[in-house]
Amino acid sequence: MSPIAILFLALILVLSSAIKVLREYERAVIFRLGRAIGVKGPGLILLIPVVDRMIKVDLRTVTMDVPPQDIITRDNVSMKVNAVLYFRVIDPRKAIIDVEKYLYATSQLAQTTLRTVLGEVEVDDLLAEREKINAKLQIILDQYTDPWGIKVSSVQIKHVDLPQEMQRAMAKQAEAERERRARVINAEGEFQASQRLSEAAFNIAKNPIALQLRFLQTLAEVATENNSTTLFPVPIDLFRPFLEATATRSSPAGRTGAGGE
Repeated sequence: MSPIAILFLALILVLSSAIKVLREYERAVIFRLGRAIGVKGPGLILLIPVVDRMIKVDLRTVTMDVPPQDIITRDNVSMKVNAVLYFRVIDPRKAIIDVEKYLYATSQLAQTTLRTVLGEVEVDDLLAEREKINAKLQIILDQYTDPWGIKVSSVQIKHVDLPQEMQRAMAKQAEAERERRARVINAEGEFQASQRLSEAAFNIAKNPIALQLRFLQTLAEVATENNSTTLFPVPIDLFRPFLEATATRSSPAGRTGAGGE
């Protein structure tokens, strides 16, 4: 190979190591002879070959799965819980200089925080107040990752793996709760019906003719059925005028009046 070709190849190698292009979501932390001199990007950046060293940092939101953790809740229930963590780098310099392998460090911190926080709650609170627990996890993690230049935007508990005996106990509890509600609703219905019946009886007592109208309505409803024999009570009020007339005639005053005539 000719000296010119060797020189040309060396020039290409030097330019390739000196010229870098960063995407919109990338930043580069520049080290010159081991000392951080700043953050560059996006776009075209120039480096001094051999002297400068570049470490790229992705600024996009990272979605990280937190592996299932063995949790013992405050009421001594053992379970497995996993979560998902959303975070992004807001300060590339801190993410590279202040912590070693910020992705690994954030993952470990999320696992330990998940075990600590869920160990302080009961099973019912974990199932019923998940949003509140997610917010608490986010606040704690964001507080610890802030010195690393990392912003935790959200933490979501994905799955709670309860033991079989706990699932059966909760199913029985839910069934008992549904039965209790059904009994309460039935009792309330009977109470309201008794109130209505009491009001109806009071109205009928004030207007006796209403009882006779109700009786005739019942007869009309019974007559529409295909019955061969129908038994129904006869209200005594229907015969009250005849009874009063009979009592008047059988009284001494009635007989005296009849003899006088």
